Amino acid sequence: MILTITPNPALDVTYHLPHAHWGDVNRVHRVSETPGGKGVNVARVLRQLGETVVCTGFLGGDTGDRLRRLLGDVDQRWVAVEQPTRRTTAVVTASDTTLFNEPGAPVDEAAWRRLTALVSELAGEGDVVVLSGSMPPDTPEHVVHTLVDTVVAHDARIIVDTSGPLLRVAARARATLVKPNRDELRAATGEEDVLTGARTLLKDGAHGVVASLGEDGMLAATGEPDRPRTWRARPSTVVHGNPTGAGDAAVAALARALQDTDASLETTLAGCLADAVALSASAVTRPVAGEVDLAFCHRFRTTVSVTTPDGR
Repeated sequence: MILTITPNPALDVTYHLPHAHWGDVNRVHRVSETPGGKGVNVARVLRQLGETVVCTGFLGGDTGDRLRRLLGDVDQRWVAVEQPTRRTTAVVTASDTTLFNEPGAPVDEAAWRRLTALVSELAGEGDVVVLSGSMPPDTPEHVVHTLVDTVVAHDARIIVDTSGPLLRVAARARATLVKPNRDELRAATGEEDVLTGARTLLKDGAHGVVASLGEDGMLAATGEPDRPRTWRARPSTVVHGNPTGAGDAAVAALARALQDTDASLETTLAGCLADAVALSASAVTRPVAGEVDLAFCHRFRTTVSVTTPDGR
C-alpha cells in the first residue's frame, strides 16, 4: 500500500487561453477544476499506474468538500479541520503557465497529532508513505519530525518532497528519500552544487536524495555522505508543455519502485531513476497536474540514459 500525505491540499483552478494580457481583460476559453496539492497529484498518478493508494492530510470547508468529490475513486482518509482548504489558480497559455498559489491556513498541533495517529494506524512494514508539498503556515518543525519518525518506526519507507527548513527536518528524522528540486535543494542547504547539497542531506540523516533538475533530468545519491553512490539520469530531448506536476509524477515512480521490494535502496534507485524521469516528462505533456501520458512515458523512457558519475 502507498499512503500519500498532503498537509496543504488545494482545489486547483486552471484557466486555458491562447494568450494572457496582464493589466487587461482576458477571455478564458476553458476552465477546469482538479483536486490538487503535491501529495494528491502523486496519488492521482499512482491510480493511473494501477497502484493501490490511500490519500490523507488536512481538509476543510466547501473547497475541501469539492476536492474530495473530484478525487473520485481514490481511497481517502482525510483529517477534518475547520479552516477551508485553499485554492490555486493556473493560467495556461500557448507559451507558458503562470501559477497563483494561496498559502493555506495554519493547522493546530491537535490536528497534527490526529494525522500522526492515523498514519501510525495505516502504515506498516513494506508500505510506502509520501509526505509531499508545502506545509500549512507556521508548521512547527517537531510535528514533521514526529510524523516522519513514526513512519520509520513502523518499518515503512517514506519519501518527503517539501521545501525550506522542513526538508532538512525530514532528513534528520532519517527519511528514506528526500526529493527536492534544484532550487529547493539550494535554499535548504545553501549549496550551489547539486551533489554537495545532496551530500548535506545525507549527512543530516536521509538514506537517499533524489534531486529534480528540470530538463537536465535527475541526480540520485545514497550511502556514506563523504563518498556517496550517485546516478545521473538525462533525457536526450527536451519536452515542452506544462511543468506543474512533473515532480509529483517522479515521486509516484519512486514510491512505486520502493513498494514491497526486498532490494536495497541503492539497487532500487539505480533501477527506477530513468522511469522517474520518463514519467515526469510525460506529465509535462498533460494540461493539468496529476495526469500522465503512459504511452508517451514508455516511448520517452528509451531516450533516458543513466550514468554513474562516481565511477562505481
